[in-house]
Amino acid sequence: MTTVKHVPQTMTVPLFVGQGKIEYGEKQVPVPGPGQLLLEVKANALCGSDRSQFFEGTHTTPGHEAAGIVAAAGPNTKTALGTPGVVFLMDFCGECRNCQLGFTNQCLGKRADYGFSHDGGYGPYMVVNENVFFAVDPSIPLTEATMLLDIMGTGGHSIKRAQLVHPDVGSVLVAGAGPIGLGVLAMAKLLLGEETPVFIMDFVQYRLDVAEKMGAIPVNLASETITEAIHKIGLSGIDIAIDTSGKTAGRQTALDALNQRGVLVCVGHGQELNLQVSSDLIATERAVLGSEYFQYNELEENHHLIKGNLSYLSQIITHRFGIDKIQEAYELFFNGDTGKVIIEL
Repeated sequence: MTTVKHVPQTMTVPLFVGQGKIEYGEKQVPVPGPGQLLLEVKANALCGSDRSQFFEGTHTTPGHEAAGIVAAAGPNTKTALGTPGVVFLMDFCGECRNCQLGFTNQCLGKRADYGFSHDGGYGPYMVVNENVFFAVDPSIPLTEATMLLDIMGTGGHSIKRAQLVHPDVGSVLVAGAGPIGLGVLAMAKLLLGEETPVFIMDFVQYRLDVAEKMGAIPVNLASETITEAIHKIGLSGIDIAIDTSGKTAGRQTALDALNQRGVLVCVGHGQELNLQVSSDLIATERAVLGSEYFQYNELEENHHLIKGNLSYLSQIITHRFGIDKIQEAYELFFNGDTGKVIIEL
C-alpha cells in the first residue's frame, strides 16, 4: 500500500475498562484491505451514546464521530491519499432495498457500526470501508468537521422527518439542550430560517446559556414550564417538537405542547412514551415519528451549510482535550456542564 507518511505498526489506544475508568494499551495498526481506507484520526467527538462503553467497558476502541486524513488505501479504492474527511457511523451495504432508495441509515445488510462493533476514532488510526468516508473541504478544521456527523446530520434529519408530515413549520421545541439538542437548534435555524422561534428546555443552565447565544428561547424547567414560555411570546402551541432527552417526562411534555397537526420526533434513545391515542393522535391529527442518525447523502447538503456557517456552528463545541485527557473529558461531559466535547489527536 502507498502511504502519505510512515505508518507505525503499533499504536497506543485508550482502553474503556468499565466503571468509568479509561486506561491505555497497545494495538496493531490495521492494514486496509480491498475497498478500505486507513485514516489517521485527528478528532473524535464525545457522545451520550458512549455512556455504556464508559461505565460498562468494551473490548472495542470507541469513537463514532471521527474526522481524519487518508493515510493509506487498499486495492480498488479511489480516494486520494491525504484527503481529509469524516466517517459515517453505519457501514451500509449499498445494495439492499433501503440503500438503493437512499435510506442508508436503515440498511438491511449493515456491516459495521464504527466505534461500537468495530474499532473507532479514539485510536490514532482506524480502518473503514471507503463507502462511509466523506471527503471535506480542506478549509474546514477537522475538529469542526466532526459536527457534520451527530450534530448536523442527526439534527437536520430529525427536522426533515417532521417536515414529511408538517411542511409548514412555524415553531419548534427541542427537549434537551445537550449536544444533539444544540444541533437540532442550529439546524432548525439554518433550515427553517433565523426568524423561526425555537424553544429549548432543560435543567442544566450551562447548556441553556449556550442555546440562548445560538438564538434559542431557553426554558429552565426548574423555574418555568414550557407552556408558560410558549404563551409568553403569544403562541398557543408548537408545530414540531424534537425530543433528544430520551426521557419519558421530556417526551410527554413535548407531546402536550404540540398544536393540532403537530409532530413529535423522538431522537433520543431511552425511556417510553405513553399515548392516549384518541386525544393525543386522532382528534388532533398529531404524529409521533422516530429519527435514527441520518442518511449518507445528507452529508453533501450539510457540507455546504457548514462552510457558510462555520462560526455559528462552532459555538456548539465548548471543550477540546488531547487524547491523554480523555478520562477528564468524559467525567466533565457526563457531569453536564458542556456543549460538544472533542478529543483532538
